[in-house]
Amino acid sequence: MPRRGLSVSVAALLVLGLAACGHDEPAPAPTTPLPSLAGDAPDARADLAGLATIAQDHAYAALYSLDDGHGVARNVVATSAVDGTWRVDVSGGALGGTTDVTIASTKAGVYQCTVSSPLQPITPTCVRVANPGKKVPDAYDPEVERLFRPALDVFTDRQAPLSVGAVQPLPGAKGSCFSVDTIAAALSAPVDVGIYCYTPDGVLTAARVGFGTLTLASTGAGPATVTLPGPETQGQPMTTESPSAPPVPTGAPSVSQGPLVPPAQ
Repeated sequence: MPRRGLSVSVAALLVLGLAACGHDEPAPAPTTPLPSLAGDAPDARADLAGLATIAQDHAYAALYSLDDGHGVARNVVATSAVDGTWRVDVSGGALGGTTDVTIASTKAGVYQCTVSSPLQPITPTCVRVANPGKKVPDAYDPEVERLFRPALDVFTDRQAPLSVGAVQPLPGAKGSCFSVDTIAAALSAPVDVGIYCYTPDGVLTAARVGFGTLTLASTGAGPATVTLPGPETQGQPMTTESPSAPPVPTGAPSVSQGPLVPPAQ
């Protein structure tokens, strides 16, 4: 499937990092159906919680492909640092898919940042959109960042209203896969419902949720900490919706009226 590239600056940095640290390609999709794993684990919820706990302490950087069903896969770069800070760069994650975006979580809060690209060679800036550990507001939420550290916090909470089962691996996934559903129909789900796959050391290798399927392409070692790609500003964050057209001034001719013609003398 064609892939929509993330900004060259982000992709290049990741590739260079993987070249220096080595990388781990996901296993190819199995050619024969695998038997269901349901029932193999006496407590799938405990198994998922254990992997999520390991993942919380695992620093890594990874390149993923996100298939949202619109024909062109998008690149996603996820970075989890030693100190618990994290960052997710999403190709086409803002302004109706026309602009790349970064969601970063530091000790000071959760930020949305602009991303420089060849078509938009800008100096990245960041806007604080949530308190530390809180969710990105829906209007600014590219969604995919929720599959990483935010999901781990839910999976390790044994009081979260979840139903978990072991399932067959998704195509291209390594490790163990789990179906996750909510058991509180009247409440909003604390995590995106779907299938999550993890390696034994806690790397997310695939996920299938309502907004698409995420598949791991390559991984490398994570940094000690994640810093914002640009300075914090007091501007407005970008929405996920396409920007609306500016209003037509009162009295201005509409397109259907054609150009104004001066009256005959």
